[in-house]
Amino acid sequence: MVAYNAHMTIDDDKVYKALADSSRRQLLDRLHQQGGLTLSELCEQQDMTRQAVSKHLALLEAANLVATVKRGREKLHYLNAVPINDIYMRWIGKFEQKQVQALFNLKQALKEDHHDET
Repeated sequence: MVAYNAHMTIDDDKVYKALADSSRRQLLDRLHQQGGLTLSELCEQQDMTRQAVSKHLALLEAANLVATVKRGREKLHYLNAVPINDIYMRWIGKFEQKQVQALFNLKQALKEDHHDET
């Protein structure tokens, strides 16, 4: 298993920059489907050179979106979804919460109106 340091700070700019490139998103999708892939395995389905994949992985690691584990001479890559979740909570989740709260309030108001009519 991959251990994540709870004290890591997320540099939002690095995360956004890493997610802005479709090739890097494809690599993250591959790691989401199957974690623990080597550089060679990640290169197999990519239409780019090994060096390009390596550079993309370095950016993903710098953004803390990819965690690595050494196994012998191999370096295994895993998706770290924590920064993506943090973005979701910061930019999407808080807006959804307001909508959910508004729906809850509407439901409560409708219940009270229905209760008052009976």
